[in-house]
Amino acid sequence: MFKKIVAIEPVSLIPAAQEELKQYAEQVILYDDVPENEDEMVRRIGDADGVLVSYTSQIGRSVLERCPDVRYIGMCCSLYSEASANVDIAYARERGIRVLGIRDYGDRGVVEYVLYQLVRILHGFDFPMWQEEPLELTGLKVGIVGLGVSGGMIADALLMMGSCVSYYSRTRKPEKEAAGIAYLPLDRLLSQNQVVITCLNKNVILLHDEQFQSLGAKKILMNTSIGPASDTEALAAWLESEDNLYCCDTEAAIGDPSGKLIERDNVICVRTSVGRTRQAFELLSKKVLDNIRLYLKEQQCR
Repeated sequence: MFKKIVAIEPVSLIPAAQEELKQYAEQVILYDDVPENEDEMVRRIGDADGVLVSYTSQIGRSVLERCPDVRYIGMCCSLYSEASANVDIAYARERGIRVLGIRDYGDRGVVEYVLYQLVRILHGFDFPMWQEEPLELTGLKVGIVGLGVSGGMIADALLMMGSCVSYYSRTRKPEKEAAGIAYLPLDRLLSQNQVVITCLNKNVILLHDEQFQSLGAKKILMNTSIGPASDTEALAAWLESEDNLYCCDTEAAIGDPSGKLIERDNVICVRTSVGRTRQAFELLSKKVLDNIRLYLKEQQCR
């Protein structure tokens, strides 16, 4: 059992999960705002041995050095790799601090967003129609860049709707290829598809000037990654052609600190994280609690 668990910022746990936390700690403190700086973060952690964090704060070495009682950090957000994590996992390991994260909890909302956005563009529902006549998803040539869980789900949904789906990924996916989703090298995928959807891990920038040259004009580029998937200047140059459309859910997915690109008519941003649904929060809460129970079980077995 923990002596104290502190959620240093909003972590999206549903009320039932917040209540269940009390079974695992003598004291539970849940903050409802993001700490302004590291000093405030350290103050909130105090003598806690368990810490919960979302994606909005960075728990680095300088914080952990000042919080010697911490033994467990639960990331209530996607953990894809140490390099992309907002917790210094390598230093935490040196200190004997266990860090556990979650993933694959908001993917269904992302799939729904992709289908919604494409349908409104292709049919011209409350948006200027992409071509002279309404188009169905049937026969649409769509390339998926990154075929992880969400990319695979998007590919499956579009394939079911009759789209011609291909993919590029660091690793081949034989099961997807057997289902009819063709593998293409990145340059061919970009040039041969009408729509390209990036589904990459956080901090992976894959599209630069060369890739936008391959992509060409009169295309739809949709980014479902947590952060930007494109070099900002290269994206801005590509968007100079009004025939090109860029779609994403949040401003962070554009990667433009100036805020200018989001104001362009050919940039469609719904300005909200499409994966943050009630169902996603329920699944997030379950996975966060599962990680806590796993850690406590590990401690008992020592």
